[in-house]
Order: sequence, then structure tokens, then C-alpha cells
Amino acid sequence: MFAKVKYPVFIDALKLELANCSSSCLRAVLKDEGGRICGTLEATLPEQEREITWRGLNHLPYGVYTLEVSQGEDEMKTRLVKRV
Repeated sequence: MFAKVKYPVFIDALKLELANCSSSCLRAVLKDEGGRICGTLEATLPEQEREITWRGLNHLPYGVYTLEVSQGEDEMKTRLVKRV
């Protein structure tokens, strides 16, 4: 696993902890329960960077989301909950 969500519950931002990053390019897609894309993040990270914060998610309605993070050929999915 090259990344993990620091907290599975979020309000307006997601914090990702990075580990074993083989590439400096990271792509994240946030989808709602219906599979619709609610947001995307593409970042080029310095080699020593171990954490990234995805801000500006306060416009999303409360509920369950799926975060798909990919880095090159590697991909991971995580379920998240947006709360008050």
C-alpha cells in the first residue's frame, strides 16, 4: 500500500499519508455512493513529501464516499464518511 487515509471520517478535507511512493505523480478520485465523481486531485509531489491534504471538500453532502488513489500502475480504494 503506497497511501492511506489518516482519518476515514472527514468534514472539509482529507489527509493522505504516503509510503513506498515509487512515483511523484499521485491521482485521487472521490466518488459518491452512486459512483458519480465528486472530485479529482492530481498532484506532483517532492520526493521527501510524506503527507498530502485535499482541501475544499466542504461543498459535498454528508454521506459515504469511495476514494480511489492511483500512482502509476498501483491503485487502492477506501470507503470514507463525510460528517458534520
